[in-house]
Amino acid sequence: MSRAVVNGATLHYDDTGPSTGLPVLLIHGHPFNRTLWTPQSKQLAAAGYRVITPDLRGYGDSDVTPGRVYLSDFADDLVGLLDTLGIDQAVVGGVSMGGQIAMEVHRRYAHRVRALVLSDTSSPAESTEGKAFRNRLADRLLTDGMAGYADEVIDKMLAAYNVTALPDVAAHVLGMMRATDPRGAAAALRGRAERPDYGGTLAAARCPVLILVGADDVYTPVSDAEAIGRLVPHAEVCVIEGAGHLPGAEQPERFNEALLHFLQTQVAADLA
Repeated sequence: MSRAVVNGATLHYDDTGPSTGLPVLLIHGHPFNRTLWTPQSKQLAAAGYRVITPDLRGYGDSDVTPGRVYLSDFADDLVGLLDTLGIDQAVVGGVSMGGQIAMEVHRRYAHRVRALVLSDTSSPAESTEGKAFRNRLADRLLTDGMAGYADEVIDKMLAAYNVTALPDVAAHVLGMMRATDPRGAAAALRGRAERPDYGGTLAAARCPVLILVGADDVYTPVSDAEAIGRLVPHAEVCVIEGAGHLPGAEQPERFNEALLHFLQTQVAADLA
């Protein structure tokens, strides 16, 4: 684990694989941390890619900023981290909130994005109802902590059948959720409630785009992935069977196969 001070916060991150490899920045979702990407980091590094997996501000081992942290703040942090590492361009990928942060990186810093990988996420701005829900949830987490919330949503973060079928995965996901600082989770929820619509910048994307989604995701279903696919005519859409909202954890072999194929064909072709 390494750390860097970016925009006044200490961010912890892992930097694996050869330093000369194509950089791949993977962004975890809420309320997780960088270890969510361990199956991807190992396989991508073994294939020769340089993989950067940070703990977002407010999550994992990184500093907490109470109040409200916007997706643009996370995007600025991540580009600042790339600057610190001397990386001009990277493949930028994320799951759920991390996918929206990846879209925000692309919106603000398109020239820094070699390719986009969007897993189990959605592109529209938050609805009025969604804003109210996220702010109520932020209040609750600050009052009650993370444990009750984690227990309530585990069978939505994972496909319900995988909670029992994959006990080690379920334990890891629960552990990440329970360990998250409620102040960081609440700040991200409040900021995420104010996110913009990414339809315009996605439609204008010139980089390769891969969209992945668990076949049984109840938070951002296949229809959400297909909607992004319609926005980006040249995007690839891959449905991961046997998975819910976190297919990279639930079905890492299938997820990694799709990701590596994309990197070795679409992104390699773009580099040629």
